[in-house]
Amino acid sequence: MSTTTAAPSPFLRRLLTPLSGTWRLPNRLSFKRSATKGELAEYVPPPLTNEDLDWAQLAIIDLSKADTPEGRKTLAEEVVQAMNTHGFFYVVNHGYSVQETRRMFSVASSTFDNVDNEEKKSYMGKSPAVYEGYKPRHTWQIEQGVTDQIEHYNINHAVRKRTHPRALRPHLDEIEKFAYHNHTHILFTILRLMAMGMQLPEDTFVDMHRFEAPGESSVRFMKYYPRSPEEEAQTKNVWLKGHTDIGSITILWSQPISGLQILSRDGVWRYIKHIENALVVNSGDVMQLLSGSFYKPTIHRVIQPPKDQEQIERLGVFYFAMAADDVKLASVRAGAASESEKAQAPTMSDWRKERTERYGTGSMKPSSKEEKVEEEVILGVVVKEYN
Repeated sequence: MSTTTAAPSPFLRRLLTPLSGTWRLPNRLSFKRSATKGELAEYVPPPLTNEDLDWAQLAIIDLSKADTPEGRKTLAEEVVQAMNTHGFFYVVNHGYSVQETRRMFSVASSTFDNVDNEEKKSYMGKSPAVYEGYKPRHTWQIEQGVTDQIEHYNINHAVRKRTHPRALRPHLDEIEKFAYHNHTHILFTILRLMAMGMQLPEDTFVDMHRFEAPGESSVRFMKYYPRSPEEEAQTKNVWLKGHTDIGSITILWSQPISGLQILSRDGVWRYIKHIENALVVNSGDVMQLLSGSFYKPTIHRVIQPPKDQEQIERLGVFYFAMAADDVKLASVRAGAASESEKAQAPTMSDWRKERTERYGTGSMKPSSKEEKVEEEVILGVVVKEYN
């Protein structure tokens, strides 16, 4: 993702003046039932779009079939096929009920709606090398001076590693359970299937993503706010440019606001359709490095929602998985990397710090080989963004 961060201290400056000089949407919509003071407002999913969009036809992986060796073998084949066609797939029967999922969306909503700007300021990330705490709106430059309307709150998988806003404290047990479930049940099952798809021992990738090891796998709550017509025109309705994720596996808990698109193999941007209580899963740069490009990440972006959803706030719940910080990002494929190359490979810690620190600095330059592409080399890897 190529973006430009204003200096000095953009996080602090934007929080002190969160809407200064920007356009306000007077009638933006959010969906939740009211609650009395001290209670958690119930998340109510917004309505689906009625527009006939060009949807990506993604495979659906039924995680309940992974309980047997035969089931895992079949699912591994399905995952390899899904990764080679779209690079994204749905996961169902992942262990959380509709009610449990909506509860997490309620917690996510509270993170933004029940914490004032002054308190948010004290829970912002302290280092540009790691996503932690709040990222306020208007931090990243998207295009032609237009800044983002995206707010998020990042929670390390070791949930109590740092303190959290008052509104979240009653729900830390739930968040811990959610992080643990995402990592040890959903992520580990997917990693086992991916290893099997490469004819590797099942726990090859699992061992590189130890839950108890230092690392930055995290829960992220994210909210996209509507933008002005002028901003949409300047950015051609793009909210986040085409990119690949920096980590291993991204788990998106499906929500109804359309806007996420993938760049299909035929060069067409297609929408990801919402399936209630499904997960949308994709692999990132780290899996490409570890698999020796057996699993390549798919370029994706976020654009303005359809007309019948464009004034609705888009709330997201994610789990961003990364390998443990000490893992060398060298291919596990036999003969793919020499011992010297493995020794020189960056660690997960090196990779995430470099990628995160450069994100928002405008360091990418136009590609000399591809139109509408910006790129840079990070630790020997060409990183691209698609306009």
